[in-house]
Amino acid sequence: MSKFTIGEDFYLDGRPFKILSGAIHYFRVPKASWYHSLYNLKALGFNTVETYVPWNRHESKEGEYDFSKNLDLDAFLTMAQELGLYAIVRPSPYICAEWEFGGLPAWLIEKQVKVRSDDPKFLAYVERYYKVLLPKLAKHQLEQGGNILMFQVENEYGSYGENKRYLRALKKLMEENGLSAPFFTSDGAWQATMRAGSLIDDDVLVTGNFGSKAKLNFARMRSFFQQHGKKWPLMSMEFWDGWFNRWKEPMIRRDPEELADSVMEVLEEGSINLYMFHGGTNFGFMNGASARRDRDLPQVTSYDYDAILDEAGNPSPKFYALQKRLKVAYPDLDYKEPLVKESMALADISLKRKVTLKDTLAHLSTSRESFYPQNMEALGQATGYIFYRTRLPRDHEEERLRVIDARDRIHVFLDDQKVATQYQDEIGADIMIKQETSDSRIDILVENMGRVTYGHKLEASTQSKGLGRGLMADLHFVGGWEQYPLPLDNIEKISYEGQWQEGLPSFYEFEFDCQSPKDTYIDLSSFGKGVVFINGYHLGRFWQVGPTLSLYLPGVLIKKGRNIITVFETEGIYHNRLSLKNHPIYKEMEGENL
Repeated sequence: MSKFTIGEDFYLDGRPFKILSGAIHYFRVPKASWYHSLYNLKALGFNTVETYVPWNRHESKEGEYDFSKNLDLDAFLTMAQELGLYAIVRPSPYICAEWEFGGLPAWLIEKQVKVRSDDPKFLAYVERYYKVLLPKLAKHQLEQGGNILMFQVENEYGSYGENKRYLRALKKLMEENGLSAPFFTSDGAWQATMRAGSLIDDDVLVTGNFGSKAKLNFARMRSFFQQHGKKWPLMSMEFWDGWFNRWKEPMIRRDPEELADSVMEVLEEGSINLYMFHGGTNFGFMNGASARRDRDLPQVTSYDYDAILDEAGNPSPKFYALQKRLKVAYPDLDYKEPLVKESMALADISLKRKVTLKDTLAHLSTSRESFYPQNMEALGQATGYIFYRTRLPRDHEEERLRVIDARDRIHVFLDDQKVATQYQDEIGADIMIKQETSDSRIDILVENMGRVTYGHKLEASTQSKGLGRGLMADLHFVGGWEQYPLPLDNIEKISYEGQWQEGLPSFYEFEFDCQSPKDTYIDLSSFGKGVVFINGYHLGRFWQVGPTLSLYLPGVLIKKGRNIITVFETEGIYHNRLSLKNHPIYKEMEGENL
């Protein structure tokens, strides 16, 4: 069996080894497309694939584990090995990755634990998860005939805390569950974060995360090593070749030639992991959000990242620019032409059926009643929407309503008429209503737009979603609630026998025939805000504010023959025709370069 060791250099079977790695998140790419992405990584000339492991996908419901289909980590690692790729795996409980709650499962919120700490309750949940996950990884270690070179203990912990007991507890759990390959931490490449986030005195390799100025960042890392008497190889564990995107912000782009220059600067002194090589898609409700003081900023569904491969997995101009430079500097690497998938377009897909949410609500969800409204997690729900309903007697000719502590975005309806839409920094503002009857119905649709992934708000106590403290009329809280969880994890239950009413959140069903499925993009520029499904598979969110106005539809999700696209739209903005494009659609916004 081969052996990977870390000394003054990386060594593979006793010979110096430069790690040329690219990040591909198996959970962001359909399983049927893994080969395409991994092949293109190998074709670039690289030798290693890196991936996070998202706890909240593998244990989305407490005690229930899923390693099937797109979550089949075992199959992903096996496929990479068959293609001649080594692997770096990052199974830390927290991953950031612009992923819902940084990979932490939402059910932790009700457990009153301190995440990313040595809180015994938190570590007990981690241990239970690791007893399932880590044996699956152990058998893929290099010394056991697999391809895993090393494992991450925690992710950018120096940008969050400095609890060494916690880090050591994670390392111990990994060792107790069969991991023996070298461990590493990854942090920003400056003194404060490396000091706080590393286990350098425990001989755990320190790696750096940055996207430019390699000489400066490596000099800082080398100085940190010297302070602790270490002579270690230098590695950028996340070399950011692009960046993620958020709603209402322009697309971020990076010049391919400048990126190639920066990568070659890294390789002059050390090893690299391109973050991302293939970004993929935040399918479903799995986008995260950036923490801000007044409002959090959710990321878009596309995780294209302006990476080496585009969202569909095809080579971007960066692939060719970088491969050209690598061929000159490292002519003996195994280069190949990349695989390129075809795409398709289809116009005028007709609307077949539509129904207002309130008229199919009883088919999609079961009412949970309580005097005070319950949050999403208390109702056993992690992501999606919740529909709240109560009655309001008329006390005044004009009534003042306020919604307190709801997260993240709300629509308020009075007797089936929308009276307000509010986001985080607006929630709590006055909503003035005039009731036409002595007893009115108030409905509130609350959307969880994604939990934060990074920073000071990454705490179980701050990331609860739903109605929060409730609704105030005049100066008192209103009681007597019906609550309908809407995770939208099974839309087969939608009934189109109900009514449709203009301006209300509704479902729209479109049908098309396809005899030769290929990748495509659903044009949603004529719709307001919501989510889309293809044959019941949740593709993710859309929003007309941009920067993206389309959703990537992988060809592997399209059936030969009849296909159903279902759109859930919340703003009352829709069109009776849909189109598929052979390219993504973006909203023109200023400042679209990195």
